[in-house]
Amino acid sequence: MTASPATAPVAAVPATAGARGARAAWIMLASGWSANQFSALLGAYRGRFGLTESTVTGLFAVYVVGLIPALLIAGPLADRRGRRPVALAALALSVLSTLLLMAGGAWGHTWPLLPGRFLTGVGAGALLAAGSAWIKELSGSPRRPGLFVSAGFATGGFAAALIARWAPWPMVTAYVPHVVLGAAAGWLALAAPETHRPAPAPGAAHEHTGRRFRRTVLPLAPWVFTAPTIGFVTLPSTLHTGLVLTGLATAVVPGTGLLTARHTRSTPTAGLLAVAAGTATAAVAAATGSEPLALLAAVVLGAGYGLALTYGLTRTAALAPPHRLARWTARFWTVAYLGMFTPYVLTLLGHLTTTPALLAAVALLALAHAAFAAHQLRTRR
Repeated sequence: MTASPATAPVAAVPATAGARGARAAWIMLASGWSANQFSALLGAYRGRFGLTESTVTGLFAVYVVGLIPALLIAGPLADRRGRRPVALAALALSVLSTLLLMAGGAWGHTWPLLPGRFLTGVGAGALLAAGSAWIKELSGSPRRPGLFVSAGFATGGFAAALIARWAPWPMVTAYVPHVVLGAAAGWLALAAPETHRPAPAPGAAHEHTGRRFRRTVLPLAPWVFTAPTIGFVTLPSTLHTGLVLTGLATAVVPGTGLLTARHTRSTPTAGLLAVAAGTATAAVAAATGSEPLALLAAVVLGAGYGLALTYGLTRTAALAPPHRLARWTARFWTVAYLGMFTPYVLTLLGHLTTTPALLAAVALLALAHAAFAAHQLRTRR
């Protein structure tokens, strides 16, 4: 369906604007960095603040509580008011949330952690909704936002873990790089132009693609973050690994996902099979206490994350009406981030059975979903 030039988003961006768009993509790296820097410090918060396992995983999940409403609000807002102002405001909020986390470490209090994590989710959600659409329209690549977010996931956690292990005032200095990165990314993004213009409401063709989006893309979305959170939250806490190994896991999972997303074309079945294989390996690692096997599981889970994310963002961009790209992208990210609750759910169910048994059950669910996705694909063909 071809949109009229007067009402559609900008279809082609001049070379200078495209270069600015490449610079603006760094805001997505800052978004991924802000999310994962806290993940790498979970063990440190347990040891230094005496927080229980359920409290720590709850703080991890609070991020999603802030993120999901922000996604649902920022997506439609970016479609109405433009991507640029929403994305830049979200970036500023993300930096503010990191300052709150730093304050908690500086004062030795835990109360700033809750609002800090909540606002981290709000900033990340708005950035994912508006920023993903903005960067896609500037660059013409639906993969680029996911690549930069994954790069932030991979580097943010590992950098925070290394700083917390060897730098002074670890619960403060571990967050400094994100403040610097956020400020630099905002400065670079200021030069990028707005890409969105209002358009009419969608018609019957858009309703048809909407049904395909709900039936094929959204069911896969929760596995996007189920995979990495098992790799860098559930496994390290089960094996009681050290801070550096935990940080390495937070780098390996999204790092593998980044490489996979960059060089591989994906199908839903491929992503789900990788998640099933990685979770099964994680179950064996948890049962045996093997750290090398846990790192192998992290690699396979990272591949599953990259395949699922690539398919989700690519299909969302292909199916979404141009003037509703931010809204549909927000829906994809919203359902994807439900997977972030996986470690918390596994912790709550821990009194019923062992962690290896729970992970084996998750692997079977992913395998069953892969079989169903393959059946859907054959039916459509």
